[in-house]
Amino acid sequence: MSAGSLRPSAGSLRRTVHAEWTKLRTDAGHLWLLLGLVAVTAAVSAAAAATARCPTGGCGQDPVRLSLTGVTPGQTIAAIVAVLVVGHEYGTGLIHTTLAAVPRRTTVLAAKAAVVSGTVFAAGTVAVLASVLAGRSLLPGNGFTPAHGYAALSLTDGPTLRAAAGSVLYLVLVALLALGICTAVRDTAVAMGVVLGLLYLFPLLSHVVTDPGLRRHLAQIGPMPAGLAVQATTDLRHLPIGPWAGLGVLALWAAGALLVGGTVLRLRDA
Repeated sequence: MSAGSLRPSAGSLRRTVHAEWTKLRTDAGHLWLLLGLVAVTAAVSAAAAATARCPTGGCGQDPVRLSLTGVTPGQTIAAIVAVLVVGHEYGTGLIHTTLAAVPRRTTVLAAKAAVVSGTVFAAGTVAVLASVLAGRSLLPGNGFTPAHGYAALSLTDGPTLRAAAGSVLYLVLVALLALGICTAVRDTAVAMGVVLGLLYLFPLLSHVVTDPGLRRHLAQIGPMPAGLAVQATTDLRHLPIGPWAGLGVLALWAAGALLVGGTVLRLRDA
């Protein structure tokens, strides 16, 4: 295929991304959700840092992971943002207009994925930075001091930077997972049920099963436990899966959901 034949497709994608961005930014509901993502993530993280205690040295807690606690509830809002991008159009019938304007359905899904990724990435970055700053401010007053073996949180520290950047990517991947699922099921409520069930199923099963090997395996393949491994900065050898490998597992879940959603979008009528 020549470079010239690729240009119309690239131009079409740019125009579709612009159209999707216009739809999202003119919907006040999405703006409030993104602000809610920042507020909930930062507030829960600050609360976790404010209530944590380390009265003696070697208290066995990971201060970075504590400071990023809010990412777990924040992921629900990220999923809602993504689900509404597709579910709202199916609920109102606007999807017919969208597909009439852009007949190539993979372009529509790619544009929605780009807009969702960009907005969640921006909101997630602010939320994670606020969480790290809250931890840096609050944890030393609760015993997480150099005297107890804990340096002040800093993004110049490699493991802390990896945990923070990985948490932002985690939120983006959860949003893409939700986008793919909603594109496949075409219903907002059902999609949110599937997304939350998929995220929390593996942690729940880990609390039910008694076999250590099976529990470890569930933590390795579950999108939430595997993905959140990227936040760990201590005792990495005892993790069921490595930080980046765990985020890779979540990326595979998101890619699989988008593949299924894209296939359904192409093969079924709107």
